[in-house]
Amino acid sequence: MAKARGAVYFETDRCKGCELCTAVCPVDIVVMDRKSINRKGYNPATVTEMDKCIACANCATVCPDLVIRVERVA
Repeated sequence: MAKARGAVYFETDRCKGCELCTAVCPVDIVVMDRKSINRKGYNPATVTEMDKCIACANCATVCPDLVIRVERVA
């Protein structure tokens, strides 16, 4: 049976940089983008290695502002 894979999407300009999503990612691919600043003045969350995403959706579940969407991919 193949391992689940996912794609993570962020509404970057709504992210307040709380970092909750980075703490719950079991494969440690959700990080704060220290090279960019969004409209609110925060470093937004991003994914470094999308191919390692297991589509667990922990990041989306913990996000208090519903900034993250996870989709399973084939």
